[in-house]
Amino acid sequence: MNASAELLKELKLERGRAPSTPPPSRRGLWIGLGVAAAVVIAAGAAWMVFGGDKAVEVRTAPVVAISAGGGASASVLDASGYVVARRMATVSAKVTGRVKEVLIEEGMRVEEGQVLARLDPIDADAQRTLAASQVAASKSQADSVRAQLVDAESNARRLSQLVGEQLVSRAQYDQAIAQRDALRAQLATAQRNAQVAGDQLRIADQGVDNTIVRAPFAGIVTAKAAQPGEIVSPLATGGFTRTGIGTIVDMESLEVEVEVGESYIGRVQPKMPLEVVLTAYPDWRIPGEVIAIIPAADRGKATVKVRVALKEKDPRIVPDMGVRVSFLDRAPGQEAPQQGEQKPQGVRVPAAAIVQRDGADVAFVVGDEDAVEQRAVKPGIAMGSDRQVLSGLTAGETVVVDAPDTLADGDRIRVAGAQP
Repeated sequence: MNASAELLKELKLERGRAPSTPPPSRRGLWIGLGVAAAVVIAAGAAWMVFGGDKAVEVRTAPVVAISAGGGASASVLDASGYVVARRMATVSAKVTGRVKEVLIEEGMRVEEGQVLARLDPIDADAQRTLAASQVAASKSQADSVRAQLVDAESNARRLSQLVGEQLVSRAQYDQAIAQRDALRAQLATAQRNAQVAGDQLRIADQGVDNTIVRAPFAGIVTAKAAQPGEIVSPLATGGFTRTGIGTIVDMESLEVEVEVGESYIGRVQPKMPLEVVLTAYPDWRIPGEVIAIIPAADRGKATVKVRVALKEKDPRIVPDMGVRVSFLDRAPGQEAPQQGEQKPQGVRVPAAAIVQRDGADVAFVVGDEDAVEQRAVKPGIAMGSDRQVLSGLTAGETVVVDAPDTLADGDRIRVAGAQP
């Protein structure tokens, strides 16, 4: 009872005391933390946008003056093509057989007539042995008939004297003459058979020689197509049969084939000078000239093929390389004509340095503090991969190449590859 009374007293309210303050809500705490985080993120984004590095990464190139001496040649047409070889052969054996040994490797230089491979000659050797036996048999038969003929001729001469003296009958003499003539015919036949057997032996020798594969001309081996133990055949029989031993290219016969749009083929003339730039070596300009214009057009692509000669031979030039050909109005270094054509003036820049802004040709010049200045330019003629600029630029300045569409006057730039 006393314990219960004490508990009841603790439940009694005191009217004079103010009620206690309730604990703060956890939801309000989380809302506060979220607002603070958002403020921090917004501040960081604002610093990146307004306080960070806004420099645009670009490529640049110098502005080069065109010499007044006419050293630069103007390109009247550009076209792309490939290096091709006029003399290239996939060498195969004349007969079907199993490869015994291959004596070539890729990159090896071979001379005309050099042995490239050998086939197993077991069948050809057997044919030659048989042909040699037939020759021996034919000669032996001819020798036997010849010996019989000598005896028959002697007998005919003897009976010729006796029949004149009437010691033998005329019929006996005629029989000896007939036997002599028959042996003469047999000897002629045996000699012809021996000749045929000799021809068969020479054919068998050629069959043995056909098992040896030789180079048809001097050149470089670009492909090795067969290995020892494989079957090769000059005819495509399918299955696992190879059709060739290897491919040889005459590097002295390399030239370029380009396809020119039929709308521009009138600008190309035989013996026209040009410059060839390999895709693999963009800074190497190879002089050349037009060999011929193929008198046929491709209906699907509306192009005409042009053969181009290379005036420089170099081991770096290999078949199927991509090239860019610039057809020139004159050979590099040649003086421009005094009449009818003016020498190029102004400066030259990469063609990609000239861009369009609001329908006008402009270029972005790199100024102080890596800021670009947009300038209106007046382009001239094409000069290979470059372009003539008649006004707006000065030699020695630096321009932006392949300027992004977002690049504007006054923007800061950073040269690609340079340290920030």
